[in-house]
Amino acid sequence: MKKVFQFKAIASFVIALLVSSIAWAQKPQSSPRDSVSGKIGKATVSINYGAPSVRGRKIFGGLQPYDKTWRAGANEATTLTTDQAIKVEGKTLPAGKYTLFITPSEKGDWTVTLNSQTGQWGIKNNGEANDDPTKDVVVAKVKPKTAPLTERLKYVITGKGFSMLWENVELPVSVK
Repeated sequence: MKKVFQFKAIASFVIALLVSSIAWAQKPQSSPRDSVSGKIGKATVSINYGAPSVRGRKIFGGLQPYDKTWRAGANEATTLTTDQAIKVEGKTLPAGKYTLFITPSEKGDWTVTLNSQTGQWGIKNNGEANDDPTKDVVVAKVKPKTAPLTERLKYVITGKGFSMLWENVELPVSVK
């Protein structure tokens, strides 16, 4: 009788453990990793980023203050990789992997920065972007556009460059 009770207790524990692990594994991430890759001319360009959602929040000028450098995604810093040298907004970017930063502006052009330091977490302990300006390779001004609501941050690569879309903003970056 005692062995039957022990067996039932162990079986119940194992079932509870399996059910809880399945439920835990299925919880969606609030900012899942995403990536996009495409051809711009002869170059293959890839962008890897954390994709947060708006979730009813004011993003630019709210969650992401104006005139403050942003990691261009969530969690780990956003990276851009190109297998050939390209021109970003007319400025040469050699083949390689770079961290992408964006500095939104309330009025006027936004700043897009490609930095040679990679592999870092997107922000420092104080909440500032993990950007070392001494390693900036390309710094370019880009004009944002008003766009329909994009709930989850996304990047799109076209034959003319790439765009960042989030909230009611599209930031098209010219690449040749």
